[in-house]
Amino acid sequence: MSSPKPASPLDLALPGAEDTRRETMQWLTSLAKERRLSAKTVEAYARDLRQFLTFLTGHLGEAPTVKAVLSLKPLDIRSFLAARRMEAVGSRSLMRQLAALRSFARHLEREGFGTASAFAAIRTPKVDKNLPRPLSASSAVAVTDTEVRAGENRKPWILARDAAVLSLLYGAGLRISEALGLQRRDAPIHGTDSITVMGKGGKQRSVPVIPAIQRAVEEYLHLCPYTIPPEGPLFVGARGGPLSPRIIQLAVEELRGALGLPDSATPHALRHSFATHLLARGGDLRGIQELLGHASLSTTQLYTKVDATRLMDAFDAAHPRARR
Repeated sequence: MSSPKPASPLDLALPGAEDTRRETMQWLTSLAKERRLSAKTVEAYARDLRQFLTFLTGHLGEAPTVKAVLSLKPLDIRSFLAARRMEAVGSRSLMRQLAALRSFARHLEREGFGTASAFAAIRTPKVDKNLPRPLSASSAVAVTDTEVRAGENRKPWILARDAAVLSLLYGAGLRISEALGLQRRDAPIHGTDSITVMGKGGKQRSVPVIPAIQRAVEEYLHLCPYTIPPEGPLFVGARGGPLSPRIIQLAVEELRGALGLPDSATPHALRHSFATHLLARGGDLRGIQELLGHASLSTTQLYTKVDATRLMDAFDAAHPRARR
């Protein structure tokens, strides 16, 4: 007779009745194997459900069974969300937590236990979208200039590499992952006026490349001591391997000190600056949406609010009647 399979540490940590714990483990397994969510996401979902089941144990006065979970009313779930609010949990965390609970409820429905209508009846917490914080045009240009970091103890090719990456972020509006995802054969050199990048969700888009970017990439490749194969990463680290995004983040941190820029000056802020400066010069919103690779126009429209805010700041600072 075979010995019983040892319980998973996660299983032992989960509250709830035996059937609830069993279904929880099956749900988490399906998230990892069928939906192929990352280990961190599965861990976060497990933590979210654990908190919910712990709350229900006190709320219901006993360990919740699957039947009890399916019998919950919207008021029960709102009580849990209210309790989390009392613990100073933000809207984004609550939104993810509710998504985890709904996913678990759908699992129970698929397994034939019944309908979990209460979870669908709860309105998703509203999350305020933070306005992008772009750099000024002069600061954005300075960040991409190798001369600003000329006094640093860095090899010239590394300074040229960082400048080329930052030029792509500001000059083409790329995400840092998109810039570092370019291959050597994608290099915008020798008059190449556009590049194709792989954006979020595996969506490709074509982005125009201005001469300043071409020059920056050409300078980097001219100085780079490594022979990069066509299918290799365009931007390499000090030892010739793929360049880590953290290296570019550190480079921008050093530039913040050199230029006296705020903490909001990050690699991603250069992408914000690209969009904001285009809009300020009369760029078409739909065109900017395509350049940025935004799936929704509403995401791009955030930049109109940024522009309006800057106009009002300028008005308040300069107009003689602004303070009256």
